[in-house]
Amino acid sequence: MKKKKWAFLLSLVGVLTLTLAGCGFPGLSNSSSNTVRIAAQSTTEQQIVAAIDKQMIEHYTPLKVTIIQNLGSANVSFAALRNGDADISAIRYNGTDLSDILGKTTSHNPTKDNRTVVKTFKNKYHLIYLKSYGFADTYSWMVTQKTAKKYHLNNVSDMKAHAAEMKAGIDQAWRDRRGDGYDGFKQIYGFGFNHLYSMQIGLVYDALASGKMDAVLGYSTDGRISSYNLKMLKDNKHYFPPYEASPVATEAILKKHPELKPVLNKLAGKISVKTMQKLNYQVDNDLEEPDVVAAKFLKTHHYFEGGSN
Repeated sequence: MKKKKWAFLLSLVGVLTLTLAGCGFPGLSNSSSNTVRIAAQSTTEQQIVAAIDKQMIEHYTPLKVTIIQNLGSANVSFAALRNGDADISAIRYNGTDLSDILGKTTSHNPTKDNRTVVKTFKNKYHLIYLKSYGFADTYSWMVTQKTAKKYHLNNVSDMKAHAAEMKAGIDQAWRDRRGDGYDGFKQIYGFGFNHLYSMQIGLVYDALASGKMDAVLGYSTDGRISSYNLKMLKDNKHYFPPYEASPVATEAILKKHPELKPVLNKLAGKISVKTMQKLNYQVDNDLEEPDVVAAKFLKTHHYFEGGSN
């Protein structure tokens, strides 16, 4: 998912770095045989998880890790893997890869969509989806606890009876998005909002918490969801693709260093949506560095207590 971008210039730096890498930029394409290169996009979430992966690999193996920071999009990080400029992508979201890389629309069957992405990545691109970290960073409709109680809202479908009077905030990108955007939403759920407002994605949470909006479409792992005690409504018709978060590695690096797979799989199912919300909040709100947040997470969950190289 595209969310909580650090400055645009950081994204640009990531793109330029990748471009230079194709010309023999030191530390990327000319990496040491004992160095693993992790690609990370320019979002808080990606930076944190890349740091977690780095610290795990360096703790459990003799390998060194370089993080290729601030890549601007899923397409850029995908190109890094395909071109041999990176060995692992810290996070790939299967829903994003379904639409942006494979050019397919969701079947509204999460299991089928995931199978399509994993199989195609392996057979066509020689890229291996490892086990999911346990969270999905997807679009999510959310309301305050007060509004949920007032209208008896648990599922997205529950808003249909009140949509005519509700003020709903969305980002413009989703309103115009093909496949899993607003037009498709109205077709699948059978309703739209009479009062629909486009705004920057970072503003929707504050607008909801302050009572300016009755419902907003945000991202499921944003730290403000927990801090504002917002309620995420269940996507009961499976409209949005799964967007489950997983590390993806090249077949080449897993053959060269088979010890990487079991190390990264130690994180399988260990980072819940609630946990990712908290980690993101520590960086975005408390202004802690991603590697510090990563180290605290690993220490708290006892990942550093044994099995070191």
